Amino acid sequence: MKVGFIGVGFMGQHMAKHIVDGGHDLTIYDISETAAKELITAGAKWAPSPSKVAAVSEVIFTSLPTPQDVEQVVMGEGGILAGALEGTTFFDLSTTDPETISRISNAAAQKGMSVLDAPVSGGTIGAEQGTLCVMVGGDKNKYDDYKSVLDLIGNQVVYCGNLGAGAVCKIVNNLIGMTLGVVLSEAFSLGVKAGVDPMTLYNAVSMSSGETRQMHTFPTGLFEGNFEPGFKLDLGSKDVGLATNLGRSLRVPMDVSNLIQQKYVEAQNKGWGGQSTVAIAKLQEERAGVEIRQVD
Repeated sequence: MKVGFIGVGFMGQHMAKHIVDGGHDLTIYDISETAAKELITAGAKWAPSPSKVAAVSEVIFTSLPTPQDVEQVVMGEGGILAGALEGTTFFDLSTTDPETISRISNAAAQKGMSVLDAPVSGGTIGAEQGTLCVMVGGDKNKYDDYKSVLDLIGNQVVYCGNLGAGAVCKIVNNLIGMTLGVVLSEAFSLGVKAGVDPMTLYNAVSMSSGETRQMHTFPTGLFEGNFEPGFKLDLGSKDVGLATNLGRSLRVPMDVSNLIQQKYVEAQNKGWGGQSTVAIAKLQEERAGVEIRQVD
């Protein structure tokens, strides 16, 4: 199958590698050609623009940081729509809001191109291991046509409904995850300042009702003061913003979520946006006067 992939950064490079390893004819593009070197060595072909990727692909995937990036790559000069042939199918693996994906779909329909939103969850480890959850919204027949490719990206591929449903599921998921990051910071700072070892807390909570996958990175991340991304705090902040914007558009009260958004903005203002989302804990550490660290 002739597959195009645009955006081979932290997440995209791994997803694209699974596709080329799956035996597909893969053409790739990224703003940094250096990021594509390993994929080219593995058998992928390089194209100089999104439009050139589209011109040789029957199905195209994007993995990009923001909805604005996705819209520009699809609809901008030299974008996917400039090169796509009638009948091309496009899956956006990014976390994009329903309004943006709808605009893209409407523009693509004029060229006879099908659009599906397919955001992924599971982080860089899940991308590398091929264990992502892929949440898909759009034409069910197109989903069925290309599910074999999606199965190379993640082992939990879920059809969520009409166009935009995948985006909504991902936004809800990330809002929960980013909120837990703040709550876990408060809870662990409380326990550590009260004199309990962080790993003891972790083990006790892991076996109790407070257990959550969100803290599974703590032993090798927060407890060691390791804030390397991973999933950047800037992206976590963006995703909380997508949730609160969606809430406003639907007139859904988002009291707690708005407070969480301010926490992430505060962390960005401290210059931590390029660190992992676990760095949100440093706000609480500063306020509580304690570091949540494992002492050897």
